[in-house]
Amino acid sequence: LSAFRQRDCSSNMENDVILMFHQQLFLISENLVTDDVAALKFLCTDLLHLSKLEGVKSAADIFKLLMAQEYLNAEDPFLLAELLYRIKCHSLLEKLGYTKEKVQELLREKGRISPYRQMLYELSENITNEMLKEIIFLLQNHLPKRRITLSALDLLTLLEKQGLLTRDNVQILEDVCVTVSPDLLETIDCYKKAKGEKKMRLSVVRMQILLKYRNLEGCLHSALLKCTKGGVYCSLVSRKGLQWMEFFISTQAFFFSFLQNMKSYKMDGPHRGFCLIINNVNFNRSQRKGSCKDAEQLERVFTWLGLDVRTYTDLTSGDIINLMQTWQHVQDHKDRNCFICCILSHGASGAIYGTDDKLVSIRMLVSHFTAKQCPQLAAKPKLFFIQACQGNNIQRPVCVDTDGQTPDLYSEQERVSLFESIPEEADFLLGMATVEGYVSFRHIEEGAWYIQALCSKLQLLVPRGEDILSILTEVNEDVAGRVSPSGTKKQMPQPAYTLTRKFIFPIPIAPPPS
Repeated sequence: LSAFRQRDCSSNMENDVILMFHQQLFLISENLVTDDVAALKFLCTDLLHLSKLEGVKSAADIFKLLMAQEYLNAEDPFLLAELLYRIKCHSLLEKLGYTKEKVQELLREKGRISPYRQMLYELSENITNEMLKEIIFLLQNHLPKRRITLSALDLLTLLEKQGLLTRDNVQILEDVCVTVSPDLLETIDCYKKAKGEKKMRLSVVRMQILLKYRNLEGCLHSALLKCTKGGVYCSLVSRKGLQWMEFFISTQAFFFSFLQNMKSYKMDGPHRGFCLIINNVNFNRSQRKGSCKDAEQLERVFTWLGLDVRTYTDLTSGDIINLMQTWQHVQDHKDRNCFICCILSHGASGAIYGTDDKLVSIRMLVSHFTAKQCPQLAAKPKLFFIQACQGNNIQRPVCVDTDGQTPDLYSEQERVSLFESIPEEADFLLGMATVEGYVSFRHIEEGAWYIQALCSKLQLLVPRGEDILSILTEVNEDVAGRVSPSGTKKQMPQPAYTLTRKFIFPIPIAPPPS
């Protein structure tokens, strides 16, 4: 009788857990709108039969299908957490006991949504209504003759049904994107490169098995590694008859790994490093409108890259110096791989302004982190990004602001070479928004040209394994191509550095924040 009661009690507890889980699913379903349901249907296409998904009317219907296929249960609701994360419904994650950060940690191990499906969904999110109309026009010969209203997800699903779009053939998407918006190709390119990496790994495993099976390891004479931008070419030379076994591996991921081991700064520690953001907005006679947009974007991007970000707003010249002195003596630097500091303010040649309209030398700020002044960061990369004017020849077109003080706030400053602003010792990089003597531009709503380009290129090129100097070259190209609304003002950023190795951010598991 006692055993029966125990089983009965256990059964009641299980029923309570299941009931609570169903209640959670109901609450989540109630908070998802029609577009969310459409997104969930699309992301589940590889998991559930299409005929069953066509009958779905609500998120609850999808949850029932997932539970019926044992993809989702009270003991392991991670698939639903991943789906909510993918469609950016982060506030609903807490109903499942997850946070955005926790989901990001578990994606590599437990993620079920394929890279192909992720790529298509991301592409659909970036297709505007105008783009969609152009794409439908270009593909009209492949679409039903009857007039129907298609969303981007509907269009992609239709192309898949017709066999025109598969995980191994995305040519039709590339063709229309080239015409409609070449920027969309970036998403497709990332998918194709990641897919190529997977194939490369399988090829390497097969080659290792072949070598072992034929017992050729003992007779290898040498392994020649020739690194190129696109990949690694390996020639294995056999002693017996100098028989050549050659294979070409074309993948940036493999190249990234090779660079990390051979000639890059160490970036594989448990803690990436600290990132300081100084955002000076309110001055005595002016306000740097749009700067908060820059600060928020920098925080999102560097957090995504694994840094511990700290933001400080409206610092006087004395506050800035005190802050540098404080961080100079932080002992936790010794457990970090790097240090990054972003300063958004008004500026003059070789200096930036505090909110009290007093100048602070950039060289003096940077020198707090030399090996002598901050031994915890010795031999580690220190990156400084400065969004500030470096001259006072100012004109203000409509909707574009500059990051230099008005001429009557300071006397003509002696020009300081950019290379005089960084210490003479190694391992520093100083990224300036503009060349010496010139203003830098900031849109009063969208933010500074330089910072927005920097954040955009980091999100695009870090997943491709590009080093920081290559990324900053792309930033230069982006900013140099922009013009002010008047059509008469341009800007050219300029990096200066004493880095001794390549600086390459490890590729984050999570997708870019925007």
